[in-house]
Amino acid sequence: MKWLKTLLTLACVMSAATLSVCGSAADAGTLRFGLEAQYPPFESKGSNGQLQGLDVDVGNAVCATARLTCKWVETSFDGLIPALQGRKFDAINSAMNATEKRREAIDFTNVIYRVPTQLIAKTSSGLLPTPESLKGKRVGVLQASIQETFAKAHWENAGVSIVSYQDQNQIYADLVSGRLDATLVLAPAGQTGFLSRPDGKDFAFVGQPVRDDKILGSGIAFGLRKGDTALRNQLNAAIAKLQADGTVKALAQKYLGGIDVSVR
Repeated sequence: MKWLKTLLTLACVMSAATLSVCGSAADAGTLRFGLEAQYPPFESKGSNGQLQGLDVDVGNAVCATARLTCKWVETSFDGLIPALQGRKFDAINSAMNATEKRREAIDFTNVIYRVPTQLIAKTSSGLLPTPESLKGKRVGVLQASIQETFAKAHWENAGVSIVSYQDQNQIYADLVSGRLDATLVLAPAGQTGFLSRPDGKDFAFVGQPVRDDKILGSGIAFGLRKGDTALRNQLNAAIAKLQADGTVKALAQKYLGGIDVSVR
């Protein structure tokens, strides 16, 4: 019926909430993942310029399971949510924890895996991840990360200087140069991206992992636009299958070693 076709066309143009009617990239057989490729071992570029890391391998496995073709769109971490909302890609796949704050702006798939957040400082510093220990110190955090939110909520009012960066690698450089005293980071990223490298030889994780489920979230998941229910269901089915058959655990072992990433 011609009038019904016209109404559907208008609905597609006027509302992003009608994805089930209008279709999406995933419906067409392609899933565009947004990521920041500067956060090893989760996502980075190898010497050949190719994307690599845990989230890249998980994303490719999800696409294969869901019979989709993966495409990758790079942007800064703090630009991921605006770019998703602006439809530059279909899902965020960049070690993003599903937090209450982020859920106000976007939806998430089921949690894929969990990793701890820890403080890195000089081995001889005596620092601990407490406001008392860090008072008067400068702590570097990735801009728009949950580590930034945690540090500002728990430490900034206690006299700790929280310095935000768009690039975690610059944080490591400023740690080495002495412009920073510590950084709060996802533990595997800190290990692979800094502590296991020559520049990180005088540094270590200090104290125990920090905890705040409200801020730090329930675990790593794919970020989706609000109301994109069909895509969320499609991805959740693939995630569940990869968790059940041990693929997620095997990939985590490959990139994170013995860190327990199980979802409880």
